[in-house]
Amino acid sequence: MPTNDSLITSAEQYVTQLFSEQVPAAYHFHDLHHTLAVVAAAGTIAANYSLSEQEHTALLLAAWFHDTGYSRQYEGHESVSVQIAGEFLKARHVDESLISSVKGCIMATRMPQSPNTIIEEILCDSDLYHLGSDQFEKENKLLRKELNVAFGKDISKKTWRKLNIRFLQQHHFFTSFGREHLQPVQDRHLKELMEKDKGNREEIIEKHEPEIEESEPLPEVEQPIHLKEKAKREKDKLNRTERGIATMFRIMSDNHVSLSQMADSKANIMISVNTIVLSILVSVLIGKLQYYPQFIIPTIILSCVCLLAVVFAIMATRPNVTKGVFTEEDIREKKVNLLFFGNFFKMNLNDYEWGMKEMMNDREYLYGSMIKDIYYLGKVLARKYHFLRLSYNIFMFGLIIAVISFGIASFMGMK
Repeated sequence: MPTNDSLITSAEQYVTQLFSEQVPAAYHFHDLHHTLAVVAAAGTIAANYSLSEQEHTALLLAAWFHDTGYSRQYEGHESVSVQIAGEFLKARHVDESLISSVKGCIMATRMPQSPNTIIEEILCDSDLYHLGSDQFEKENKLLRKELNVAFGKDISKKTWRKLNIRFLQQHHFFTSFGREHLQPVQDRHLKELMEKDKGNREEIIEKHEPEIEESEPLPEVEQPIHLKEKAKREKDKLNRTERGIATMFRIMSDNHVSLSQMADSKANIMISVNTIVLSILVSVLIGKLQYYPQFIIPTIILSCVCLLAVVFAIMATRPNVTKGVFTEEDIREKKVNLLFFGNFFKMNLNDYEWGMKEMMNDREYLYGSMIKDIYYLGKVLARKYHFLRLSYNIFMFGLIIAVISFGIASFMGMK
């Protein structure tokens, strides 16, 4: 059986590919982004409990697989998710007890939620984590868009607001973490919705709205229309492929930006620490060297170390801006990447707008520009981390040498 880390990594790769290739693009809420959010929420909530290794593994696996059933059907997707998860885990010879825990967690998310164990409670709260967060309004709009687009509905804002009021009135979080941190935020959202609706709570409850049978307020949801014609199947497949490509570029770009921010943060730490040391050397130690000449060489060593560390840290964060101009010929020959500001910041709006439209109308040019953007982000990151590593190495080894030299000077001065 694979180790837990490798098993979870395999599950992540499998589910990511499944969403990219098999979940309809019209599902704007139940997409890979939602699954990633549930996995992150499960990790956040689980950190507050003493779970065993098997419980933690089962929770994360269930979080990854809980919505995979949408690849085949909408209503009753939990049963299909259980089937997909079971097939995946059995193929990797996972213990039956772990498989049973994963299946139990997934089925617990079916509305009305019915968790029996702590990890089932955590997954249920993670699945609806957005109800108790600042993402509620954004995610709620995506769910309404999904229902309107995927099922050809026309749910008005007023009707949608009433459905959400009814759902929030009936929903509660199961874990102590959810009741303490998420429930107050959900109550605030409910209050805001009721104020917008200009009605009191009793009037909302008395109105006969459709029963909610999913993990969200779904009004009379029927099964999606299966695309039987060959042309439509091909179009749907193309949409899923495009969506997978977009997801890949978004994830890669986010990772590069995060790494760049980490590098800048580390460089800032190095600059701050060394400038403080230099300021102390200048203001305190240098004025005393005439009385303690044996410390002159150690002081010079420490000063040079700090200065070099600062220089390389600054080089790691120093921006490099290009000419900022492109020509019509560059666009025709697809030479310029319009996704990077350094290639267009000196151009006027009309020229830039024309260039962007040309790129958007050319799929090959667009994807080529995105690939170049990722590539050059990587080149910038390599430069940042190269100088940053030099800075840290100089500081680490130089500090050791400086301390040793101060120790030798002190010993010599005592003789």
